[in-house]
Amino acid sequence: MKKNTLKTICITCLFAIFTFIVSAQEKTKSDTVSIASTVTSVTPEPVKKVRKNSIMINISNPSLISSNFRTIGYERILPHNQSVTLNIGTFSIPRFSNGSLADSLGLNTSFKDKGFHFSTDYRFYLMKENRHAAPRGVYLAPYYTYNYLNRENSWNLEGRVDKVYTNLKLNIHTIGAELGYQFIFWDRVALDLILIGPGWGFYGLKAEVGTTLDPDKESEFFQKLNEILADKIPGYDKMIDAGEFSKTGTYDVKSIGFRYVIRVGFRF
Repeated sequence: MKKNTLKTICITCLFAIFTFIVSAQEKTKSDTVSIASTVTSVTPEPVKKVRKNSIMINISNPSLISSNFRTIGYERILPHNQSVTLNIGTFSIPRFSNGSLADSLGLNTSFKDKGFHFSTDYRFYLMKENRHAAPRGVYLAPYYTYNYLNRENSWNLEGRVDKVYTNLKLNIHTIGAELGYQFIFWDRVALDLILIGPGWGFYGLKAEVGTTLDPDKESEFFQKLNEILADKIPGYDKMIDAGEFSKTGTYDVKSIGFRYVIRVGFRF
Protein backbone atom coordinates (compact mmCIF):
# COMPACT_ATOMS: atom_id res chain seq x y z
CA MET A 1 0.00 0.00 0.00
CA LYS A 2 2.76 2.31 0.92
CA LYS A 3 4.66 1.38 -2.22
CA ASN A 4 1.64 2.12 -4.43
CA THR A 5 1.08 5.43 -2.68
CA LEU A 6 4.71 6.40 -3.15
CA LYS A 7 4.56 5.37 -6.75
CA THR A 8 1.44 7.44 -7.33
CA ILE A 9 3.00 10.46 -5.74
CA CYS A 10 6.13 10.13 -7.93
CA ILE A 11 4.06 9.81 -11.10
CA THR A 12 1.98 12.81 -10.12
CA CYS A 13 5.11 14.92 -9.50
CA LEU A 14 6.68 13.91 -12.80
CA PHE A 15 3.47 14.76 -14.65
CA ALA A 16 3.31 18.16 -12.97
CA ILE A 17 6.95 18.90 -13.86
CA PHE A 18 6.38 17.85 -17.50
CA THR A 19 3.26 20.04 -17.74
CA PHE A 20 5.19 23.02 -16.34
CA ILE A 21 8.04 22.56 -18.85
CA VAL A 22 5.68 22.33 -21.84
CA SER A 23 3.76 25.36 -20.66
CA ALA A 24 6.99 27.36 -20.27
CA GLN A 25 8.17 26.40 -23.75
CA GLU A 26 4.88 27.44 -25.34
CA LYS A 27 4.99 30.74 -23.49
CA THR A 28 8.55 31.37 -24.64
CA LYS A 29 7.63 30.62 -28.26
CA SER A 30 4.64 32.92 -28.03
CA ASP A 31 6.75 35.74 -26.59
CA THR A 32 9.40 35.25 -29.27
CA VAL A 33 6.87 35.47 -32.07
CA SER A 34 5.34 38.57 -30.52
CA ILE A 35 8.69 40.30 -30.26
CA ALA A 36 9.65 39.35 -33.80
CA SER A 37 6.33 40.64 -35.02
CA THR A 38 6.89 43.89 -33.18
CA VAL A 39 10.39 44.31 -34.65
CA THR A 40 9.38 43.63 -38.22
CA SER A 41 6.47 46.02 -38.00
CA VAL A 42 8.79 48.99 -37.38
CA THR A 43 9.69 50.76 -40.70
CA PRO A 44 13.02 52.66 -40.59
CA GLU A 45 12.97 56.25 -41.79
CA PRO A 46 14.52 56.72 -45.25
CA VAL A 47 17.97 58.32 -45.25
CA LYS A 48 18.03 61.54 -47.30
CA LYS A 49 20.65 61.44 -50.04
CA VAL A 50 23.40 64.02 -49.74
CA ARG A 51 23.92 65.73 -53.09
CA LYS A 52 27.50 66.98 -53.27
CA ASN A 53 27.69 67.96 -56.97
CA SER A 54 26.12 70.66 -59.11
CA ILE A 55 26.36 71.50 -62.81
CA MET A 56 25.85 75.24 -63.35
CA ILE A 57 25.17 77.48 -66.36
CA ASN A 58 25.96 81.20 -66.33
CA ILE A 59 22.92 83.17 -67.52
CA SER A 60 24.07 86.70 -66.66
CA ASN A 61 27.26 87.29 -68.69
CA PRO A 62 25.68 86.48 -72.09
CA SER A 63 23.20 89.30 -71.52
CA LEU A 64 25.69 91.75 -69.97
CA ILE A 65 28.75 91.17 -72.17
CA SER A 66 27.95 89.19 -75.31
CA SER A 67 25.72 86.39 -76.58
CA ASN A 68 28.98 84.58 -77.40
CA PHE A 69 29.99 84.49 -73.71
CA ARG A 70 28.95 81.00 -72.64
CA THR A 71 30.25 79.09 -69.64
CA ILE A 72 29.47 75.90 -67.78
CA GLY A 73 30.46 75.33 -64.17
CA TYR A 74 30.81 72.63 -61.54
CA GLU A 75 30.52 72.89 -57.76
CA ARG A 76 31.73 70.22 -55.34
CA ILE A 77 30.69 70.28 -51.68
CA LEU A 78 33.54 69.70 -49.22
CA PRO A 79 33.53 69.00 -45.47
CA HIS A 80 32.89 71.78 -42.94
CA ASN A 81 30.33 73.62 -45.14
CA GLN A 82 32.88 74.51 -47.82
CA SER A 83 32.92 74.03 -51.59
CA VAL A 84 34.99 74.68 -54.70
CA THR A 85 33.72 75.75 -58.13
CA LEU A 86 35.29 75.54 -61.59
CA ASN A 87 33.94 77.32 -64.69
CA ILE A 88 35.09 77.18 -68.30
CA GLY A 89 33.70 78.45 -71.58
CA THR A 90 34.04 80.80 -74.51
CA PHE A 91 34.70 84.52 -74.23
CA SER A 92 33.85 87.07 -76.87
CA ILE A 93 32.64 90.63 -77.26
CA PRO A 94 30.10 91.96 -79.79
CA ARG A 95 31.33 92.93 -83.22
CA PHE A 96 32.66 96.46 -83.55
CA SER A 97 29.93 98.71 -84.85
CA ASN A 98 29.50 102.40 -84.22
CA GLY A 99 27.25 104.80 -86.07
CA SER A 100 29.59 107.78 -85.84
CA LEU A 101 32.54 105.75 -87.08
CA ALA A 102 30.56 104.34 -89.99
CA ASP A 103 29.22 107.79 -90.87
CA SER A 104 32.58 109.51 -90.74
CA LEU A 105 34.72 106.86 -92.40
CA GLY A 106 32.21 104.76 -94.33
CA LEU A 107 33.33 101.63 -92.49
CA ASN A 108 32.56 98.05 -93.36
CA THR A 109 34.16 95.28 -91.36
CA SER A 110 34.58 91.54 -91.23
CA PHE A 111 36.18 89.75 -88.30
CA LYS A 112 37.09 86.46 -86.74
CA ASP A 113 37.89 85.87 -83.13
CA LYS A 114 38.50 83.24 -80.51
CA GLY A 115 38.31 83.52 -76.76
CA PHE A 116 38.48 81.51 -73.58
CA HIS A 117 37.15 81.94 -70.04
CA PHE A 118 38.18 80.22 -66.81
CA SER A 119 37.19 81.02 -63.24
CA THR A 120 37.26 79.35 -59.84
CA ASP A 121 36.38 80.17 -56.25
CA TYR A 122 36.63 78.50 -52.84
CA ARG A 123 33.48 79.05 -50.80
CA PHE A 124 32.85 79.21 -47.08
CA TYR A 125 29.15 78.83 -46.31
CA LEU A 126 28.45 80.71 -43.07
CA MET A 127 27.11 78.22 -40.53
CA LYS A 128 25.99 80.91 -38.10
CA GLU A 129 23.96 82.69 -40.79
CA ASN A 130 22.48 79.64 -42.54
CA ARG A 131 19.80 77.29 -41.25
CA HIS A 132 20.74 74.66 -43.85
CA ALA A 133 23.92 72.89 -44.84
CA ALA A 134 25.99 73.88 -47.89
CA PRO A 135 25.38 74.73 -50.67
CA ARG A 136 22.31 76.57 -49.45
CA GLY A 137 22.64 80.04 -47.98
CA VAL A 138 25.16 82.86 -47.63
CA TYR A 139 28.81 82.33 -48.55
CA LEU A 140 32.11 84.20 -48.77
CA ALA A 141 34.84 83.19 -51.24
CA PRO A 142 38.13 84.27 -52.78
CA TYR A 143 38.01 83.99 -56.57
CA TYR A 144 40.18 84.05 -59.68
CA THR A 145 39.09 84.65 -63.29
CA TYR A 146 40.94 84.60 -66.60
CA ASN A 147 39.65 85.84 -69.95
CA TYR A 148 41.50 85.69 -73.27
CA LEU A 149 40.38 87.27 -76.52
CA ASN A 150 41.98 87.35 -79.95
CA ARG A 151 40.06 89.53 -82.42
CA GLU A 152 41.16 90.07 -86.02
CA ASN A 153 39.36 92.74 -88.02
CA SER A 154 39.56 93.75 -91.67
CA TRP A 155 38.23 97.27 -92.23
CA ASN A 156 37.21 98.36 -95.74
CA LEU A 157 36.31 101.99 -96.40
CA GLU A 158 33.44 102.58 -98.78
CA GLY A 159 34.36 104.25 -102.04
CA ARG A 160 38.09 104.14 -101.25
CA VAL A 161 40.99 101.80 -101.81
CA ASP A 162 42.18 102.38 -98.24
CA LYS A 163 42.15 99.38 -95.95
CA VAL A 164 42.82 98.84 -92.27
CA TYR A 165 43.81 95.63 -90.53
CA THR A 166 43.75 95.20 -86.72
CA ASN A 167 44.72 92.26 -84.55
CA LEU A 168 43.94 92.61 -80.84
CA LYS A 169 45.07 90.11 -78.20
CA LEU A 170 43.61 90.72 -74.75
CA ASN A 171 44.40 88.91 -71.49
CA ILE A 172 42.55 89.72 -68.26
CA HIS A 173 43.46 88.14 -64.90
CA THR A 174 41.34 89.10 -61.90
CA ILE A 175 41.61 88.06 -58.25
CA GLY A 176 39.24 89.17 -55.51
CA ALA A 177 36.64 88.24 -52.92
CA GLU A 178 32.92 87.74 -53.35
CA LEU A 179 29.71 87.58 -51.32
CA GLY A 180 26.87 85.43 -52.60
CA TYR A 181 23.75 83.48 -51.81
CA GLN A 182 22.55 80.18 -53.23
CA PHE A 183 18.93 79.05 -53.26
CA ILE A 184 17.92 75.37 -53.49
CA PHE A 185 14.53 74.38 -54.91
CA TRP A 186 13.02 70.88 -54.80
CA ASP A 187 16.40 69.53 -53.66
CA ARG A 188 17.59 69.47 -57.29
CA VAL A 189 17.55 73.00 -58.71
CA ALA A 190 20.11 75.61 -57.63
CA LEU A 191 20.03 79.37 -58.16
CA ASP A 192 23.43 80.91 -57.43
CA LEU A 193 23.78 84.69 -57.04
CA ILE A 194 27.18 86.34 -56.71
CA LEU A 195 26.11 89.73 -55.39
CA ILE A 196 29.36 91.56 -54.62
CA GLY A 197 32.78 90.69 -56.04
CA PRO A 198 35.41 93.43 -55.90
CA GLY A 199 38.74 92.40 -57.37
CA TRP A 200 42.12 93.51 -58.67
CA GLY A 201 42.49 93.17 -62.42
CA PHE A 202 45.64 92.63 -64.46
CA TYR A 203 45.10 93.56 -68.09
CA GLY A 204 47.40 92.92 -71.01
CA LEU A 205 46.80 94.06 -74.59
CA LYS A 206 48.84 93.56 -77.72
CA ALA A 207 47.60 95.51 -80.72
CA GLU A 208 48.81 95.23 -84.29
CA VAL A 209 47.50 97.70 -86.84
CA GLY A 210 48.16 98.07 -90.54
CA THR A 211 46.63 100.92 -92.52
CA THR A 212 46.96 102.85 -95.79
CA LEU A 213 45.01 105.85 -94.45
CA ASP A 214 46.45 109.35 -94.65
CA PRO A 215 47.57 110.80 -91.28
CA ASP A 216 44.37 112.79 -90.64
CA LYS A 217 42.07 109.85 -91.37
CA GLU A 218 44.36 107.54 -89.42
CA SER A 219 44.18 109.73 -86.33
CA GLU A 220 40.40 109.88 -86.58
CA PHE A 221 40.21 106.15 -87.08
CA PHE A 222 42.29 105.43 -83.96
CA GLN A 223 40.22 107.81 -81.86
CA LYS A 224 36.94 106.23 -82.95
CA LEU A 225 38.31 102.73 -82.51
CA ASN A 226 39.40 103.57 -78.97
CA GLU A 227 35.87 104.74 -78.17
CA ILE A 228 34.41 101.47 -79.47
CA LEU A 229 36.84 99.30 -77.52
CA ALA A 230 36.36 101.30 -74.31
CA ASP A 231 32.61 100.77 -74.61
CA LYS A 232 32.82 97.03 -75.33
CA ILE A 233 35.70 95.86 -73.10
CA PRO A 234 35.47 96.54 -69.36
CA GLY A 235 38.65 98.21 -68.18
CA TYR A 236 39.89 99.07 -71.68
CA ASP A 237 39.79 102.79 -70.95
CA LYS A 238 42.21 102.06 -68.11
CA MET A 239 44.72 100.61 -70.54
CA ILE A 240 44.71 103.11 -73.37
CA ASP A 241 43.68 106.72 -73.16
CA ALA A 242 42.03 108.29 -76.17
CA GLY A 243 44.53 109.14 -78.88
CA GLU A 244 47.24 106.82 -77.58
CA PHE A 245 46.41 103.79 -79.69
CA SER A 246 49.67 102.87 -81.44
CA LYS A 247 50.22 100.52 -84.35
CA THR A 248 52.04 97.96 -82.26
CA GLY A 249 52.56 97.64 -78.55
CA THR A 250 51.78 95.85 -75.33
CA TYR A 251 49.98 97.44 -72.40
CA ASP A 252 49.56 96.25 -68.83
CA VAL A 253 47.60 97.89 -66.07
CA LYS A 254 46.09 97.05 -62.68
CA SER A 255 42.63 98.34 -61.84
CA ILE A 256 39.63 97.67 -59.62
CA GLY A 257 37.02 95.36 -61.14
CA PHE A 258 33.74 93.78 -60.05
CA ARG A 259 32.07 90.42 -60.46
CA TYR A 260 28.31 89.92 -60.73
CA VAL A 261 27.07 86.46 -61.72
CA ILE A 262 23.73 84.67 -61.90
CA ARG A 263 23.85 80.90 -62.44
CA VAL A 264 21.29 78.11 -62.48
CA GLY A 265 22.20 74.49 -61.89
CA PHE A 266 21.19 70.89 -61.38
CA ARG A 267 22.30 68.97 -58.29
CA PHE A 268 23.17 65.30 -58.17
